[in-house]
Formats: sequence, structure tokens, C-alpha cells
Amino acid sequence: MNISGEACTTLDNYTWDGFLNDHPCCGLAFNTYLRALARWTNQTRHDIFLNSTQQSDCLTLMNNNNSSTSDNFRCGIEKLTSTGAGGCSDYSEIDVENKLGSRLKSLRDDCRLMDSGGGLAKGCNKCLRTWREIAKNDTTKLEDDICRFSMLILLTSQRVSDESWVDKIFHCLGNGSLPLVSDESYSDESTYRRLSLKEIYSATDNLCMSNFIGQGLAGKVYKGILADRKHVAVKHIIKDEQMETFVREVTSLSHIKHPNLVSLLGHYDGPNECFLVYELCHNGNLSEWLFANILLSASFEAKLSDFGLSKIISIGHSYASSEVRGTFGYVDPEYQKNRHVNTYGDVYSFGIVLLQLLSGQRVINLDLKKPMPLSKRAKNLTKGGNIKEFADPKLEGKFSMVAFELVFKLALSSIGLKQQRPSMEQVVIKLEEALDLSTRIESVHP
Repeated sequence: MNISGEACTTLDNYTWDGFLNDHPCCGLAFNTYLRALARWTNQTRHDIFLNSTQQSDCLTLMNNNNSSTSDNFRCGIEKLTSTGAGGCSDYSEIDVENKLGSRLKSLRDDCRLMDSGGGLAKGCNKCLRTWREIAKNDTTKLEDDICRFSMLILLTSQRVSDESWVDKIFHCLGNGSLPLVSDESYSDESTYRRLSLKEIYSATDNLCMSNFIGQGLAGKVYKGILADRKHVAVKHIIKDEQMETFVREVTSLSHIKHPNLVSLLGHYDGPNECFLVYELCHNGNLSEWLFANILLSASFEAKLSDFGLSKIISIGHSYASSEVRGTFGYVDPEYQKNRHVNTYGDVYSFGIVLLQLLSGQRVINLDLKKPMPLSKRAKNLTKGGNIKEFADPKLEGKFSMVAFELVFKLALSSIGLKQQRPSMEQVVIKLEEALDLSTRIESVHP
């Protein structure tokens, strides 16, 4: 097998939905190994996986060729080994085609979108969904993983010379933290455009203070109206101070349209200053209602914004070692320890928002003589307290206690130990269950 070594960076650490062990550079090592298996399958047209002796030789060679200090034997790659005990680990190319044909076809069809010009995120959305769906069988998780990797290796073996496409597939499935949303969320015909300085000043009445609506770390924000009568929010950034914010937000948001992301409509890039133009969220910040850093549209639809405060991680990278900033109180304590960004951190942040929605309180109540984090207060109530005391007084007790308790427990599990947190898919299911409970009770007691 042809194994070429690459220098590892701290960005090469995605774990393929937890299949790999959490050690430095395992993502890169595993990608190299999968490519080698794809070439092996393409050349031999026989077994998909190596036996234990062949695999040991292969990993040893990878270690010798690797310019990093990573030990590939610590990554969990040995789970993809032909054992002779039957099952997917011993499948040949023909076995995969015959026994996993329908699932292989689904994966092939849905990952073909990665060829389209719609961008990596759009193609990945469908590919990643199918990748996860084909693992949901009655066998063990390990056997499911081995089966779907056998399909992936066969699939990439048939296009092994198309390195760009294989890169996209590995980055999409290995990272696994891309937003799973409908394909309509990604705009093929973007309305994003470069604006002139004259348009910016005309929209904001020359940055009139009567249009001033706020200020963040990146600069002042003004409301305005473009020539097409579209209401916008304009962020003014002075160059050399917050230029990193400008580049990050243009790069990350200019091509994405999603109902829960504030749309970046355009920008102006001048020699001394630059402007970012967003859709205007008429109902301001959720902090005006429930102390959370989330914007609300005219119809009270929640939208995430201010991506200048967060490091935008490139697709295919599960975390970066450089600083990732976030709103105080919402950042996962795990991140503060190891500086690793992952989906567990997103679940933690959402759990904090859930606690705020239930209580109507700030993340840290600074009005008390002894300030206490909201998360600690919630956890203390589970030790013999009455969780109904946690409810927002403005609700006046008019809610389903069963639904309240379900969401309360969901929030606590979301901010618990990383390994015990639910996935966002599981969070949505629980919230839908709570909504159903509330709706049924309201229909009985209007």
C-alpha cells in the first residue's frame, strides 16, 4: 500500500462521530489510512479491510513516514480489521455491492451532490444525513460503523483519483458537526453584493446617532434603509483594529442563508474603514426579554448573529488551538480546559439558553449579594429542592409541570459531562415532546 506522510496540525482532529479515539492528529492519520484502503480496493478488487498483520505493517509505515509525534496505534484504527469471523469486516467489494446495495446506493447518490457548485456545506448536508441514517440498524454500533466504512471505502475506491471529491467527503463525514438543515437553507442565487460607501451613508443618514442601535467589540451598529427599501443593520468597523472580524464574517456568512442565522446582505471594504450590512432584526436582542445574546426578527424568530465574537472553524476541522471567543457564561467549561471546539460545546451553550428560557434569569445574577451562576442554581435544586421555584415568575404558574420538568432535565443533561450530553437531534426530539405535552394540556384546560 502506498502511504504518504503529511505534517499534522491541531486542526486534524475530527473523530468520525466518535469512532476514533481523542488523540492529536488521529483525524489526519485515519484519512490517510482510508485513502490507502480505497487505493488497495481499487487495485485488488477483493477484500475491503486488511488483516491484523497487514494493518500493523501499514500503521507502522505511517508512523515512520509521519512528521508529527502522533502514534497511529492509539487512534482506534485497529477496529477496521478483517477478523475472519464474518460480517462487514470480512466483506469483499462484491459482498458490499450485493449485501449492502441499497444503503450503498443511497450514500453514493446523496454524496454525489458534493460535485455540485453549491458549496461544500450544501452537498455535505444530504451526504451526512445518509451517512448517519445507514448506521441505524439492529446490530451493535461498532458493527454498524464497520459496515458503513466498508461502503465508504468502496465508494471512494471508485473515484480514488478525484482527490478534491474525496477530500470533501472525508471532511464532511469526519467532522460531522455541520448544521443538518433542509437544502432550501442554502441559497443558490445569493443576493449578497458589494456596496458603495455612498449607499452605506445614504442608508444610515450619514451614520446619524438617531440610527445608532448598539455597540459590540467589533464596532458600532446602525439601523438603515437601502434604496430597495430593505431594512438593514450596518456594522461599522475601523481597519487595523477589528479587521480579523470583518474577514471572518464575510467569509463565513456571505454564502449561507438559514432561518436561524442573521443574513449578511453585503459589505463595503474601504482603505480605512469597512461595513457589514445585515438584515435588521426588528425585535432587538433576546437580552431585552430573557437576557440571552440572540436576536429576534419581527415575527420573534430567533437568529444567531455577531460571528465576529466566535472563531469560524473551516469545514472538515473539528477544533482549532487558536483562541475561540464566546459570550461569557455560555462557553463550555471543557473548552476553557483544552481549547477544543466541538458539537458538545454547542449543546452546552444551548442548555444554558434553555435554563434562561425556563427561569427568565441572567446567566450570572449580579444583583445578589452572593452571585451564583444560573447552572449552579439549577443543579442545587435537584438536591432536595423544588424545581418549580426555578420557573420564571412572569409565567404565573400557567404551564405544564410535566413539560417544564422534562425541559429542565434536558437543560441539565446538556450542561453535564461531555460524554453524557445529548446530541442536538436528541435535544430537538425532547423539546418536541415537551411542546406536545403542553399543547395537549392546554387543549384540555384552555
